[in-house]
Amino acid sequence: MFGYYLDLALRSLKRNKVLTALMVLAIAVGIGASMTTLTVMHILSGDPLPGRSSHVFYAQVDNDPVPGDSHVDPPDMMDYQSAMDLWSAKRADRQALVVNPFPEKVSAPGVNRPPLMAQMLSTTADFFPMFGVPFEYGSGWTPDDDTHRARVAVISSNLNDRLFGGIDSVGRTLLLKKGAVRIVGVLKPWRPSPPFYDVRGGRFANGDTSSFYGKPEDLFLPFSASLEMNDGDFQQFNCWANPPKPGYLVNAPCNWMGLWVQLDSPAKIAAYREFLDHYAGEQKTLGRIRYTETRLRDLMQWLAFNRVIPRDVKLQMWLAFAFLAICLFNTVGLLLAKFLRRGGEIGVRRALGASRRAVFAQCLTEAALIGFIGGFCGWLLTLLGLWLVRRQQTPYSDLVHLDVSMFAVTFVLAISVSLLAGAMPALRASRIAPALQLKTL
Repeated sequence: MFGYYLDLALRSLKRNKVLTALMVLAIAVGIGASMTTLTVMHILSGDPLPGRSSHVFYAQVDNDPVPGDSHVDPPDMMDYQSAMDLWSAKRADRQALVVNPFPEKVSAPGVNRPPLMAQMLSTTADFFPMFGVPFEYGSGWTPDDDTHRARVAVISSNLNDRLFGGIDSVGRTLLLKKGAVRIVGVLKPWRPSPPFYDVRGGRFANGDTSSFYGKPEDLFLPFSASLEMNDGDFQQFNCWANPPKPGYLVNAPCNWMGLWVQLDSPAKIAAYREFLDHYAGEQKTLGRIRYTETRLRDLMQWLAFNRVIPRDVKLQMWLAFAFLAICLFNTVGLLLAKFLRRGGEIGVRRALGASRRAVFAQCLTEAALIGFIGGFCGWLLTLLGLWLVRRQQTPYSDLVHLDVSMFAVTFVLAISVSLLAGAMPALRASRIAPALQLKTL
């Protein structure tokens, strides 16, 4: 019967092409607008570490000595002593210190081009295996390199292309502002969305968190080596007093270091929470800190806490779906007018023995066909919308694309919307009294 209903639907659509075009256009425009914003939302809210995020945690200790009653959560970063104490305890399966990135001038001996500016991230050896960072050549440095302050580096594929033309540059030397380092690894193209390891302070950003979706750093150095080379001169997150030496953050009253840990079982998670609480209590007893608040949030909880999805993206998505609802109501009106105009035809079918269910199924099939055509046109409009998003100067514009799941959602949404729009007109058409219609023929 479906083939028969489909043939009837095709005949009906061809019969009134203008009305059909209006319905298809209404659905297509609504689907295009809503799927464009939904795709952006899908990309920005996705899990940057699928299969790993529930085992990766961000540790926090409230080391702020300033008295007050507003300490609901610890600061987003820790001071040098707290971060080093927790990292040196080695209570997690893996652990990585992360310091605020900063620009660094980079050049290479034998390369005939001017120095480049690259963002540099100081971290520790477990950063790469913990976060599943892919390598094209070589590998990350070892824990011994952290201990011995080895002057080694890992570079991005982008920096490797710009400096060395994409060849295997492991073993080559990079010249930095305050010394030289040896390359031990080159990353494959790596674009986590967002670069979660550097997310902090999002709840204070007033909804403008698009900067979290910038590209990863081009240069990675061991924290111990960069500490020595930069003489402790790093960007602070916040300070509660002036550092004894301007720019020197080691043992300064400033928060500027983050600690990520990997915990592979519920027992280890519980044990690490207990360890954090014990450490905070111990430091309070020693008089170094005033509060004992600690937090251990997994990756997705940390991103949600920092409200990483830009507020304007959420607003645009809701506005687009409101527009889709308007398109839905317009389609309802057009379908109702179309089906009621065919009252004589429906009356004849009912008089010849067609049941209400058959008439209802026929009308719904026609609505679904309109939805499928509208979904195809909406898919084209979605591609156009995403292309326009990629043309914008936003940190996440290069991430925007239509993946397989969103492609499927486009047609499912279009057909669902058309079926929803056609349900009431189809029900109204199926209840047409055949006797009244036959009298008018």
